[in-house]
Amino acid sequence: MKKFPKKQWIKFSIATVIYLLFALWMENAWLLLGELVIVDVYLTKFIPWGAWKRTTNPTLRNALEWVDDIVFALVAVYLINLFIFQNYQIPSSSLEKSLLVGDYLFVSKLSYGPRVPNTPLSFPLVQNTLPILNCKSYLDWPEWGYKRVKGFGQVQRDDIVVFNFPAGDTIAVKQQNPDYYTLVQEYGRERIALDKTTFGEIMYRPVDKRENYVKRCIGMPGDSLQIINNQVYINGQPGENPEKLQFNYFVETNGSPLTEEQFRLMDVSKDDRMLASGAGFQHLLSFLGFKPDANGQFKPVYRLPLTQKALEIARRLPVVTKIVIEPETLGGPTYPVDYQTGWTRDNYGPIWIPSRGATISLDERNMALYRRCIENYERNKVEIRDGQVYINGEATDSYTFKYDYYWMMGDNRHNSADSRSWGFVPEDHIVGKPILIWLSLDKDRALFDGRIRWERLFRWVHPD
Repeated sequence: MKKFPKKQWIKFSIATVIYLLFALWMENAWLLLGELVIVDVYLTKFIPWGAWKRTTNPTLRNALEWVDDIVFALVAVYLINLFIFQNYQIPSSSLEKSLLVGDYLFVSKLSYGPRVPNTPLSFPLVQNTLPILNCKSYLDWPEWGYKRVKGFGQVQRDDIVVFNFPAGDTIAVKQQNPDYYTLVQEYGRERIALDKTTFGEIMYRPVDKRENYVKRCIGMPGDSLQIINNQVYINGQPGENPEKLQFNYFVETNGSPLTEEQFRLMDVSKDDRMLASGAGFQHLLSFLGFKPDANGQFKPVYRLPLTQKALEIARRLPVVTKIVIEPETLGGPTYPVDYQTGWTRDNYGPIWIPSRGATISLDERNMALYRRCIENYERNKVEIRDGQVYINGEATDSYTFKYDYYWMMGDNRHNSADSRSWGFVPEDHIVGKPILIWLSLDKDRALFDGRIRWERLFRWVHPD
């Protein structure tokens, strides 16, 4: 029997322990076959893994060293991105002022337990589309089912959570906002399918390749949720509001425009400074109680998202004469988009959030509220024939959920497309928990005028 040097045994033992712990964590016995590769790499060496190191051509050797380093780095980054943490940039203002546009975050996969990827063959650090080439960054096959390994905990109420966009299972490539199902309601499925110039191709995306969203978890599995005049109620009790909760307000001045200093005092970004002017706003301003002068002209009225603190500042500004909260009629359609509930963005529900193992009766209303969960997320074939519901070909009048679901909302309540628009977030869509802001850039400022938000660098993300 061949004897191996002590150094080889030490390297082999370390690699084996690490790999066995990983296989145990993944709870996958098939991974044990990979131990054969470790045995060969460190001991038997039947496959000449490092044969390229023996080449005498310095140019070739140098090139192969680069290839070896790049492959190792890609594999390491891929595994870290899948199972430990990933980088995420806040793209929109839906969570302001808790998280700001331009915040760069480390998102922990370990907080809730990392998912085994649905699409294991994909390019690292790219969500779904390769830049420049503008093609898919993953292979459709193989596609694995949902599995989550053990983490440090579970999603808690008021956690800020990164998740895959639930309504992103089907997309119109050229118009991804609003989501495909809202487009179908507005334009019709046939129009979207035929009008490639406007909507592009219709594409399906696996769960882990849907766009990443970040919101606050407001409702937990099994909760009954209702919104009354912008206040969330959980199981009949008022929910705790985030400290920096925002709503839109129409702010009238005495005729003078608001200054840059005043906008900064209220912490309103340039993208959010909307002057409600022009013929299109006249009816709305009258409806809100603003009075035109003798010539039919209104004083300057701004539409601004404000926290409670900013609202109090606005009220104290000498130039401000009147402030009115934005009415619910401007909120747009709510979930479910194809069923008339009478709900609005500001007055919504009550709605029950599904939990794993719970059973519901399948009447008309429940089918409208939960069909996406049953059909799209839990992958059942649902048919309704002569008033009878068939699931996977069998007639039934009830359904038992196999996933937990969550209700996600933004802190910037009037500027957030969230569960009020597209419904529940299944547990298999949960990506991770933002834990650290490592960089924050204010695009409204110059480099030497506050571009870098130094006070936010390396700051822990807190749920409040």
